[in-house]
Amino acid sequence: MEDREDAEGPGGGGGYHRAAKRLRTEEEAGGEELEDREEEVDSTGEETASSGDTETRNRRRAGKDGVEDSHCIPPSPVVHVRGLCDAVVEADLVEALDKFGNICYVMMMPFKRQALVEFDSVESAERCVSCGSREPVYVAEQQAFVNFSTSQRITRPTNADDPTSRNKVLLLSIQNPLYPITTDVLYTVCNPVGNVLRIVIFKRNGIQAMVEYPDDSVEDAQKAKLALNGADIYAGCCTLKIEYARPNRLNVVRNDNNSWDYTKPFLLHRDRGKGRRRQAILGEHPSNGYGPHCPLLPLPANRYRRSSEEVPDMIAYPLCLPKTSSSTSSSILGHAASSSVAMVSSLHSAKMNCSRIFNLFCLYGNVEKVKFMKSVPGTALVEMGDEYAVDRAVTHLNSVKVFGKKLNVCVSKQQAVIPSQVFELADGSSSYQDFSLTRNNRFSNVQSSRNIIQPPAPILHFYNAPPTLSKHQLHKLCAEHNVPAFTNFKVFDAKPSSKTLSGLLEFDSKTDAVEALTVLNHHQIRIPNSSNLFTLKLCFSTSSHL
Repeated sequence: MEDREDAEGPGGGGGYHRAAKRLRTEEEAGGEELEDREEEVDSTGEETASSGDTETRNRRRAGKDGVEDSHCIPPSPVVHVRGLCDAVVEADLVEALDKFGNICYVMMMPFKRQALVEFDSVESAERCVSCGSREPVYVAEQQAFVNFSTSQRITRPTNADDPTSRNKVLLLSIQNPLYPITTDVLYTVCNPVGNVLRIVIFKRNGIQAMVEYPDDSVEDAQKAKLALNGADIYAGCCTLKIEYARPNRLNVVRNDNNSWDYTKPFLLHRDRGKGRRRQAILGEHPSNGYGPHCPLLPLPANRYRRSSEEVPDMIAYPLCLPKTSSSTSSSILGHAASSSVAMVSSLHSAKMNCSRIFNLFCLYGNVEKVKFMKSVPGTALVEMGDEYAVDRAVTHLNSVKVFGKKLNVCVSKQQAVIPSQVFELADGSSSYQDFSLTRNNRFSNVQSSRNIIQPPAPILHFYNAPPTLSKHQLHKLCAEHNVPAFTNFKVFDAKPSSKTLSGLLEFDSKTDAVEALTVLNHHQIRIPNSSNLFTLKLCFSTSSHL
């Protein structure tokens, strides 16, 4: 599918391209920024990847001892599969490997392109490994490599393999999540099976969620697990893997896209500011009330099932579209009013890349994905955390000059960025990057209330800099990256215990400041004779002069 079609609606395929793994900075090592919801939502620490981590450690240890092939690793009912493509889901593995024997459990390691598959017997695993040594094994039309695992059993969440479990909370893992997953989406999927009380979404091992059913309706949780496990929320992607969770109750402190308590509608999130709430001139935000990010598609049948098992009929879900006139419906379908994707055109083709777009747009909301369009040079799609972030970016960045080009920022018709037709940009970087897991997003932690939405200005506020950073070093940094130099420099007085430096940089013009921020925001600085890395962070200042 061409990029021009991509701009009109979701489509295409392709794999994920993740940004290079960063070393932890002093700020992160000191724990100054907490991950989203770690402190606010109880029991969201489901660690389903412990077996994968053990597998990696054991294989490294085995490699040191010279143990690397299937003849040296003792036979095990667990098979280690590697060389998978990014879009592979559990159903693809079951479809490819169940010919060797009954599969008890599958654990995906998507960011490593690996998986663990547990058979019901060692004999089945031996057949799989033996076949893989003689002829290629294909998973989702790509050759994969199989070997015995160093584990004898895959670690499961509590009650995960107990069919008689009475837990009413389900753990949902969303595999191949090409579209945004929100509480609205999961409620629409899970509520037809039974009355959903609470939902919590968290992003630690990929995208996972917990869904709680009432105390007296444990059967609804069991019914939902049986009916929805292995199904695709959207055709060909967002595949559900459902297990019983450890906790038996979820604690939700606010209602938003990532958590919701349907028994407490008063938990709607409000800004944590002090003083009285000022009256808004134009009332509520114009994007409010336009519904979920994407209309749900009817769920297909399970992608795999045992012939000996009785599986209930899948529940069909109607499209989540408001009942309006045809003209209004077409407007909503066109997403003219609300979308979490911004389209940015008139970009400098040689100097702009995905990371620099992130550096600029992250000031107005979390950036999930960035993709340049191949058929429309100088144009990119930016998927943000919600439609409000897109509106803020349009308000403050449209018509702003960057590298001599005036940006055109508008709301896209797309509802998600699809990583199709990935190519190499002029500077050698990828045309697509996923920023959903980076800690440089500034609206995902307990300190997000400190973010001040500020339009571009000639004065930049810098922070998280090394305590030894000098004016001369900053001038040298600007010269090395060929960006305008600042004219004034001010350092804030820091506490004796502070491990970082902050201050202000004044430029000759707003355009110079924008260019410097686009290039130097999140630049990593190393202290001489030290392994510590500091991620320099920049934003537009509210100060009018130094």
